[in-house]
Amino acid sequence: MGDARPVRCSKQTVIFGAKPQKIWGMNLPLNALRAFEASARHLSFTLAATELHVTQSAISAQVKNLEQRLGAPLFRRLPRGLALTDEGLALLPMLSESFARMGAILSQFEKGRLREPLTVAAVGTYAVGWLMPRLPAFRRDHPFVDLRLMTHNNRVNLAGEGLDFAIRFGDGSWHGTQAEPLQQAPLTPVCAPQIAQRLRSPQDLAGETLLRSYRADEWPQWFAAAGLAPPMLRGPVFDTSLAMASAAVQGFGIALLPPSMFTADLQQGRLVQPFDVQIAHGRYWLTWLKSRSPSAAMGEFRAWLVGEVVDGG
Repeated sequence: MGDARPVRCSKQTVIFGAKPQKIWGMNLPLNALRAFEASARHLSFTLAATELHVTQSAISAQVKNLEQRLGAPLFRRLPRGLALTDEGLALLPMLSESFARMGAILSQFEKGRLREPLTVAAVGTYAVGWLMPRLPAFRRDHPFVDLRLMTHNNRVNLAGEGLDFAIRFGDGSWHGTQAEPLQQAPLTPVCAPQIAQRLRSPQDLAGETLLRSYRADEWPQWFAAAGLAPPMLRGPVFDTSLAMASAAVQGFGIALLPPSMFTADLQQGRLVQPFDVQIAHGRYWLTWLKSRSPSAAMGEFRAWLVGEVVDGG
């Protein structure tokens, strides 16, 4: 018989002589494959043994067993370490990818169930002021949902950003989108305590810096509800309510915000609501694409969120 030297070929096949055999059809032991993959990454049996929590001799024996089954050397044993043979170089990428994929899938299991990713984008005000304080309870009751939370400033592309849900503020009318009503969020002036001390009536706002959002009609609508003509508006414009609230806390001016989303600031005295007049300028909505087939995670999150809103949570 001639010399049947192994020849490197595809990631899935190693040829011995003239007869090809599929690697996974050879009934190779998983422990031996794992020992080789770790040793090849580290080029060290000792470091592989540390990673896999076994002895160096156990790793060496597993690799030698694999080499015998394959009929090919995978390492060149050098005085100061290891070097991969051509056969080892051919085998390593396939094994590394396979173990990484197995690890990714196994890491998704939670209490006997495969965890399911759910990507939700929420208006920053809603995410911070209402949703995040309640998420620990959602995670506790729905451990299989792997929630990814993103924030936006009310401009979002469900399809383009790969979102399952988007929580937005408005009238519920977005093209190609289903919308579930959530909370209304009436707006009212809020400011730092030192500013509130000099406000006696809504007329006093005319002499103050009024912080504005990109919706230019909010302050005029509020003054109309208070029975007043709006003053000349010259305050800075913000693209998020969170940034505007931070400016108000620091005394930069008076913001028109939904107090229900800033209860912590109001309760702790960082912000003060000087007047009772409020305007309804829209509400929050849970939205998703009409073309999107709902997953189990989407169903659980939607039911939980709507239930929290109905219960007044």
